[in-house]
Amino acid sequence: MFLFKKILTPFLLPPGILSVVLVSTGVWLMLRKRGKIGIFQVSLGICIWLLSIYPVSNLLIRKLESDFSPSSVPRGDVIILLGGGIREEAPDLTGRGFPGEDMLGRIVTAVRLQKRLSLPIIVSAGAVFKGGGGAPIVKRILIDLGVDENQIILEDKSRDTYENAKYCKDLCLQKGFGQPILVTSGYHLQRAHLMFAQFGLQTFPYPAYLKTWENQEYQWYHYLPDSRSLANISAALHEYLGICFYQILDLAGSD
Repeated sequence: MFLFKKILTPFLLPPGILSVVLVSTGVWLMLRKRGKIGIFQVSLGICIWLLSIYPVSNLLIRKLESDFSPSSVPRGDVIILLGGGIREEAPDLTGRGFPGEDMLGRIVTAVRLQKRLSLPIIVSAGAVFKGGGGAPIVKRILIDLGVDENQIILEDKSRDTYENAKYCKDLCLQKGFGQPILVTSGYHLQRAHLMFAQFGLQTFPYPAYLKTWENQEYQWYHYLPDSRSLANISAALHEYLGICFYQILDLAGSD
């Protein structure tokens, strides 16, 4: 019964239910001699299923993460922690606002590095649309986790990776930091490292966490549809588009 539930549930929730509906109605249409539209619907349903399984989504993520490893000991004189999603109005234990799941992974790794290396942390997280931005919220969480307030430097103006690099470069020049350790999600690290290098700031790229790894093995349940796999594909495509965008800007600037 437990196994049956685990197999059935992914096909009753999005995106699995969408695949089931498209494939089943597509087969029905083909039986009703409406072959072209039926084949289209079946093909669309299969595509949605493929995009919602980890072996497929991890192919895209792996290309972004393969150059980075958290096993090596980083060297530097400051930790740069990039923002990545804040729920600004969410009630919390010590105030208002709480990091999203992606940002939590970055915070935990930054704290572990800070405890090991006794380095200051630059929190680079501004307000994307409106509100106070994420930097003060991240600072509060860092303090809750035991980081000395005097070891936290806020950069609260940046709204994207480009501005992260721009304003952190200014801060590093002002504070005399020359060897920053760049902490962000593994899939985001390639783009972030590239952007900081374009501003002339050479960083030690350190992944907060990895979604994929070498010789990753898959079990049968990894082939069941999962919305998190679709989210991984969306995140990967966002990174590839960002890398292309910055490369185009770089080429335009060099002409």
